[in-house]
Amino acid sequence: MPSSMIRRGIWAIGAAVIVVALVVAALPLIASTRIVRDRIAWEMSAWSGFRVAIDGSPRIEVWPTFRAILTDVTLSQWTDTEAPPVVEAERVEVDLSAMAALRGDVVFSTARLVRPTIRVQRTPTGLFLPAVPTGGRITRSIDTARGVVNADPAKPDLDKLPTDTFGTVEFRDGRMVASVNGKDVEILSSLSGQATWAAMNSNATLSATGIWRGESVAVDAASEKPLVLFAGGMAPLTLSFKAAPATFSFDGTASMSENSYFDGQAKFSAPSLRRVLEWSQAGIAPGAAIGSVSISSKVTATAGRVKFDNTAIALDNNPGMGALDLSLGEAQPVISGTLAFDTLDLRSFLSAFTPLAPTGGAGPSEIDTSFADKINLDLRLSAAHATAGPIQLADVAATAQVKDGLSVFDISDASAFGGNIQTSLRFDRKPEGSQVEIRLLASDIDGGAFATAAGMTRLVPVGTGTVSVILKGPGRAWDSIFDNADGSVSATFGPGALSKLNLPAFLKHTEQGGFFALDDVSDGTLPIDGAEIKATISKGVARIDKAEANSARYKIWLSGIASYAGRGLALSGGVIQPDQAATQTNGQQGPNQASFFVGGTWSTPFISPISRGVSGE
Repeated sequence: MPSSMIRRGIWAIGAAVIVVALVVAALPLIASTRIVRDRIAWEMSAWSGFRVAIDGSPRIEVWPTFRAILTDVTLSQWTDTEAPPVVEAERVEVDLSAMAALRGDVVFSTARLVRPTIRVQRTPTGLFLPAVPTGGRITRSIDTARGVVNADPAKPDLDKLPTDTFGTVEFRDGRMVASVNGKDVEILSSLSGQATWAAMNSNATLSATGIWRGESVAVDAASEKPLVLFAGGMAPLTLSFKAAPATFSFDGTASMSENSYFDGQAKFSAPSLRRVLEWSQAGIAPGAAIGSVSISSKVTATAGRVKFDNTAIALDNNPGMGALDLSLGEAQPVISGTLAFDTLDLRSFLSAFTPLAPTGGAGPSEIDTSFADKINLDLRLSAAHATAGPIQLADVAATAQVKDGLSVFDISDASAFGGNIQTSLRFDRKPEGSQVEIRLLASDIDGGAFATAAGMTRLVPVGTGTVSVILKGPGRAWDSIFDNADGSVSATFGPGALSKLNLPAFLKHTEQGGFFALDDVSDGTLPIDGAEIKATISKGVARIDKAEANSARYKIWLSGIASYAGRGLALSGGVIQPDQAATQTNGQQGPNQASFFVGGTWSTPFISPISRGVSGE
């Protein structure tokens, strides 16, 4: 190769390098004269649809990227000059195209908002969203897409969608505020993340983190057709929300039209429902501090209604399946449906869905019936096995209903204590205060097992029988329900035995006279042919109208009062022989009757003999 050609090539390369160096060196000068502050503000306004103002002078950097650094930037509504800015940022970094800058154009692909403040408004749906711009390229693109969607909602022509580029918007250390009584109230803090949307007709993603009500939260969203979604058409959507109190995810399709629609798989989980209710500030007092709650379901949502099909729910690791329906069209949300469990802790269930369970020492004993003013509930549930405290049940069929100040939990059928159980718990809000009604019917049950579960161990009929309990009273606090209740208790038992009663020893003590504790004669069991109990409850005090147990040789009877609040006893009783039973009326002593007085408390009763008319031989 001739040396002259080599020299010319070297000179050409050198000239190109010099031109590039001069262009790079001239970029700040060109930017400072042609890409001025107003030009950048105009371009940002044209995109966003907001009125953009830049108070500080732009600073241009060439290395490592060509960018403009703006300070004191605001985005405001064009139509309301008196309103505060929708977005305020202490600093905005805009990545610019160097070649476009040489042509006098502003083309940027990435904007970083440093310490922005975003003002939002509460929508009728309860969400906090920023004001919607009245113009701009993004708004016009959505309007164009809306026309494409309306032309063929089922299958819009995606080739007709706008193809304008957008880019990436990053935000760092921001906050979200809302106006309350004329003052800005911070909703989110430490807000950071980015939204990426290369072009209007391409996919988009959003990722953000922040602090909400003292908890770190992370939100991720993505859609393959975001412009169709914003235009009111159906488009794929994935959404996830993560925080320590709860996590939520959705994967399916959605429409953001006036008649919004969602169809997909949703999941929700929380380690403690109590913590979720407190954190969300839902205005519903949590019940007992139950453990984990998780829900996975096929969700179909339309305006005012959400259907949960093939719902898998777990309360305290008790799994169940069913279907739920949420209606938002009435004054209060309405939840209805059916749930079936293999095993179920009824107390956890009631704590999760109703105010019908005590806090168990985890909070105040006051009963919060305001739940009934915030939601209507109608749930049917079944369980192969269930627990209610120490009570074991099987084949449970129950309902939970909350509406218009009335809260009801009914077990219409369940197997327990070898027999059948039916029970009802009702809270009714009335002008004079909340009223509580408790009903229980236990049929063909093992009396010993039933009494043990009820905490009674002395003079309990062991045998098959039926127990009926009806209690009504004010329901201001859990501890006071039984203290103030009115109602009745009745029970009948067939052949069996009276537990912890050595009758010969008992009669021997009565013959000897003097006080003695019932525990002193509890080392035996008395076979009986049957027993019957009837009592009237008034203000927490049981007046025993009839309590009789019949054995082959004796008849034992009791009458008097027993206090629930103080656990005190004031009873009179007697032991008579069957052939003398006719001479004993209303507690009057017959010729062969041992009479006695029972005092003390439920846990430590004592006996005081009155007469010694029956021999224990």
